[in-house]
Amino acid sequence: MPITGSCLCGSVQFEIDRAQASSEICHCVRCQKKSGATALTMITAKASEYRLNKGADQIRKYSAPILNNPPAYKSYFCGSCGSPVPGLEPSQDFVEIPAGLFDNDPGVQPDKHIFVDFMPTWNVIRDNLPQFDLRKLIKHRFGSELPSNYAAKAHDGLPRKI
Repeated sequence: MPITGSCLCGSVQFEIDRAQASSEICHCVRCQKKSGATALTMITAKASEYRLNKGADQIRKYSAPILNNPPAYKSYFCGSCGSPVPGLEPSQDFVEIPAGLFDNDPGVQPDKHIFVDFMPTWNVIRDNLPQFDLRKLIKHRFGSELPSNYAAKAHDGLPRKI
């Protein structure tokens, strides 16, 4: 049975066959700005198992300036209500979907917090999920280390020592 989702006004509707096992709570500044919250929980599905059922004409895209390396951060949203919605580029194997869009249980729970070094100082994580700052996340995903003098650029374009 498909797992369905929609935006706030219902103009954009989609479904997936199943969610991938991993779901992350992202605390990067861009996800904060995109969601208007301190973090954005994203659920991933295979592109081949995602179907946009309604509202292709309502989906708008914003490509943020490149801060470190291409590609640009892209944000998709409903042109009617402004809800973040899934965006699917032709070359993608997977699509990331904001968890709050699902109309029924996607069958996965968040398994980690990422980019915790970008959290507002007043935000406190109160669960026991693993927490990954940028350095730990790079090592976890790619098995490599960032240079000791690496400085990520934040949303405002200013370097941030990591």
